[in-house]
Amino acid sequence: MWGVGFNDGRKHGLNEVETIVSGLKARGFSIMLGVPTHWRTLDRDTEPDPKLHELITQCDVIMPWFVGRYNEQSYTATYHEQIRKDLVWAGEKKVDYAPLVFPGFTWKNMYGPHTTQIERNKGTFLWKQLAGAIGAGAKMVYVAMFDEIDEGTAIFKCAKQVPVGESYFLSIDPEFGTDHYLWLTGQAAKMLRKEIPLSMEMPLR
Repeated sequence: MWGVGFNDGRKHGLNEVETIVSGLKARGFSIMLGVPTHWRTLDRDTEPDPKLHELITQCDVIMPWFVGRYNEQSYTATYHEQIRKDLVWAGEKKVDYAPLVFPGFTWKNMYGPHTTQIERNKGTFLWKQLAGAIGAGAKMVYVAMFDEIDEGTAIFKCAKQVPVGESYFLSIDPEFGTDHYLWLTGQAAKMLRKEIPLSMEMPLR
């Protein structure tokens, strides 16, 4: 279930979500709850209601939404430590924690060239998040997104040269293969399964 605890005026509240969670749990389902970035501290993008924490402890997995919240510099300065503290909280409450990572972000494919962009930095941004989450003790990772071109988060194979015209399109790094981000994700999966050692340096292909 995604979109729980955000403070942006959604039509459903925590009481409605609790009803759904209780009903699903009674039927034997496991539940992963998608929550805001600052769910633990109940500020910024999160509704300041401690009931959210009660609701989280009724679920099996928690997945905060991080897309667009930071770039490579602010991740290193702030969010890596936040994720580590999130993992500690979740561990104490016996809730599994799935940190989200994303390769970069842009509105340019949807709204044109003069809009927001978080640079991919040739994959170092994605790798820093992947290695950081695994190094902090994460047992699972959610990669956003496989095919979301409109927000520029896609990791699937993508053309390096694209036609120009009325439709703007931000291509991937021309010096890498079209599956560069899929390959990085695959290497991180091996690292998560302890098939290869943890490395904070992005691997070279």
